[in-house]
Amino acid sequence: MSERLGDWTRGEQAITYQTCAACGHVQYFQRAFCAACGVSNAHEERASGKGRVYATSLVCRAATPETRAHVPYNILLVDCDEGFRLMAHGETGLAIGDSVTASFRLFAGKLVPFFTKEV
Repeated sequence: MSERLGDWTRGEQAITYQTCAACGHVQYFQRAFCAACGVSNAHEERASGKGRVYATSLVCRAATPETRAHVPYNILLVDCDEGFRLMAHGETGLAIGDSVTASFRLFAGKLVPFFTKEV
């Protein structure tokens, strides 16, 4: 695996994923191997930030003191256009099936993907 691209987990406004050069499998979690075929030649790419809401859950109770100021907040599962599913934050009022686009916001002091309805 080559040098990793910067993404939101490293403080950059980007979402990255891997595609296996051998079988074409797409995976969000960075690994040194393909989760489908085991080959170690996954190629890292930047996602477009577009997708569709798969699930949504409104969090009304803070998990930590740092998140208390954000309650209530919406957590989503988003099926990204590139073929992987991502858990992220999103605006309230989103529904399953909505087309969404990612931006990035600070949440409890950390940069996170934040999805809004595509207009």
